[in-house]
Amino acid sequence: MQKHRLIFEAIGTQWTIETDELLPEIVESEIRIRIEAFDKTYSRFRKDSLVSRISRQVGMYTFPEDIEDVFGFYEKLYAITKGKVTPLIGGMLEKAGYDATYSFIERTQEALPAWDEVLYRHGTILEVKKPVTLDVGAAGKGYIVDVVCTILDKAGIAEYVVDASGDMRHKGVDKNTVGLEDPFDLGRVIGAIEVLNQSLCASAVNRRQWGNGQHHIFDPDTLQPTNDVVATWVSADSTMVADGLATALFFTDPNILRKSFQYEYARMHSDGSIDYSPAFEGKLF
Repeated sequence: MQKHRLIFEAIGTQWTIETDELLPEIVESEIRIRIEAFDKTYSRFRKDSLVSRISRQVGMYTFPEDIEDVFGFYEKLYAITKGKVTPLIGGMLEKAGYDATYSFIERTQEALPAWDEVLYRHGTILEVKKPVTLDVGAAGKGYIVDVVCTILDKAGIAEYVVDASGDMRHKGVDKNTVGLEDPFDLGRVIGAIEVLNQSLCASAVNRRQWGNGQHHIFDPDTLQPTNDVVATWVSADSTMVADGLATALFFTDPNILRKSFQYEYARMHSDGSIDYSPAFEGKLF
């Protein structure tokens, strides 16, 4: 059967939506509009975003209803990981040089404040007590993948793969085989996993690197990029959950996360060793 692919750029990454039937223009338009709305709310790289306003001024900010899902999930991860996974990491990434202009100029780091020192959420209202740079990249892309899939489901699209550059979700009767990229050699895979009616998210330190060993996965306790785990892969029913846990696994014991979430994983350490959950469907070469 012929596959149809919709390929476009959004939220700073390439999207591919593969379907067995051509997407109606109205569905494609709804997808683009919804992703743009998310970006205009949560992107720290846009001067016109709500998050950028928060970085400049204290106050009470009204968010779309999706803050209940996005921040609700972050609040849970923040507690479980003892503050390691936090949207406040945006300030630390900026000082490391991963800022809105991609200057890659490092500045002196400062310890992050505790969540309740600077933020308080009342439903969809976020009270900002001190200007802070937020970054929801640890789970936001996974969340919007789930939103796109909901749009496809409502449109009656029976089979699809939505892939936002490493954060993907599959629906259909045929398994989708995905290679597990070697973080030490981008032209090589270390294994493969068959995804069926699930989400798969990957995160690796090689994806955004600059300067003297800087990368985008920062440990807020050490004020430095992580250096033990170099890549993670997580499968779960929700792309947002898989995306968030793919980051949390850089800092947190998998068994601690399993007390709150149902998922499978594999991760590679800096010495090349790999650990994985017993039910992880991937095959390592």
